[in-house]
Amino acid sequence: MQATYATYFVYYVLISSGFVNAFEPISTTFVVGVGVGLAAVGRTIYNYVYESCDSKWIAFNSTGLKMALDRKLFGQHVASRVIQKAVTGFMNNKNPKKPLVLSLHGWTGTGKNFASQLIAENIYKEGMASSCVHQFGTTHFLLSSQLENYKSQLQQWFKDNVTNCPRSMFIFKWMDQMHPGLIDCIKPYLGYYEYLDGVSYRQAIFIFLSNAGGEQITQVALDFWKAGRDREEIKLQHLEPALSLSVFNNKKSGLWHTRLIDKNLVDFFIPFLPLEYRHVLLCGMAEMSAKGLEPDQDVVDQMAKDMVYFPKSEKIFSLMGCKTISVKLDYYT
Repeated sequence: MQATYATYFVYYVLISSGFVNAFEPISTTFVVGVGVGLAAVGRTIYNYVYESCDSKWIAFNSTGLKMALDRKLFGQHVASRVIQKAVTGFMNNKNPKKPLVLSLHGWTGTGKNFASQLIAENIYKEGMASSCVHQFGTTHFLLSSQLENYKSQLQQWFKDNVTNCPRSMFIFKWMDQMHPGLIDCIKPYLGYYEYLDGVSYRQAIFIFLSNAGGEQITQVALDFWKAGRDREEIKLQHLEPALSLSVFNNKKSGLWHTRLIDKNLVDFFIPFLPLEYRHVLLCGMAEMSAKGLEPDQDVVDQMAKDMVYFPKSEKIFSLMGCKTISVKLDYYT
């Protein structure tokens, strides 16, 4: 499609400028040759201006991703490490055997959406605004009576977009609120098939975001705190087994009894720990900078103190994480 537009554009310029007529006495072969050459130039210009599925618009920055996760995703040492290693390994693999499938879990405000954004920003030049990044939420699948239609539409959406760009990213938000069974329709696209109906999905990335498993993650963090152990001692192996089992058996989860788990198609279940007061402070300072304000420790401290924490007796973890900080800062500043 893009090459066609570029070619039409070049020939339009040739004709409208009288360029073709100027060469009438000479063999038209020369003109055609010039036209082909200019068409190539036109395609280059088109791809420079408009996003396309090539290295100018899609280039993985491993160092950038690591720095972003380390410096911007507060309180998530487990998630940061897993995401960095999983995405880097996948993007550096010239011949992956299957798409990368990540399932991000944790309470609201712990950074799941933000982590997805950081991944996109370090793969696509346009970040989340890239035409290669596709987001789905519960608003796309409201009616249970239309479940079969949704499945069909979803499958066609995958096929069309991956055909257009093999290096596509699909993000499913609020998986815990989606109809159980919906996501099973995409099982073939996440598997080890080389081609499905002539299309290879092996370079695509699928990311699921869910609050499911938040209780199990919080309990582990709380147990470490009560035992006087440092939060940074928590490892993936402390969380992933119970997390995957909890998500699979949770009837409120979009992954409930899904074949994606049963067939081991999810590469990593990534836990996002509940955030503590100190992490809320860091979020507040970063948000002030993002708003173009001079970071004010007193303002951020007051805002953080007024937020709700749990459990009721210990008040260790922020109930909303960093989710409402942007709005709250508008009030405190």
